[in-house]
Amino acid sequence: MSFETDTDIADLLDGFRNRTLPKEKWTHAAHWAAALGLIAEDAAAAYRGMPGMIRSYNESVGGRNTDTEGYHETITIASLKAAEHAYRAAPEGSPLHTVLTGLLAGPCGKPDWVFEYWRRDTLFSVKARREWVEPDIRALPY
Repeated sequence: MSFETDTDIADLLDGFRNRTLPKEKWTHAAHWAAALGLIAEDAAAAYRGMPGMIRSYNESVGGRNTDTEGYHETITIASLKAAEHAYRAAPEGSPLHTVLTGLLAGPCGKPDWVFEYWRRDTLFSVKARREWVEPDIRALPY
């Protein structure tokens, strides 16, 4: 799924919220599009709502949310913080899809971006999956 317009992001969010998005379309870029779209709507609501949305979506496509797979609190919160930073840093009135393009062109466009901030064993701990764990390599820049 490409995100060439704001409508593309809105469509992704609709499928994600309604749990009709095919699993193969829940890509790295789609995660960022959802985070950015939710932040643009209401940042506080995004932090409250995205965890439940991800858990529900995972289950709707046959996934599980356990201590070793599925929903991950630390990665979700870190991603929301990065998306919020990108959204707030963009020039006023920037189309959301251009903000997303910029976000994906930077470090966050790489699936392993979180390892600049967390050691692998810390990030994949049960604690980090269940609750926010502060970075243990360096602080997030946002």
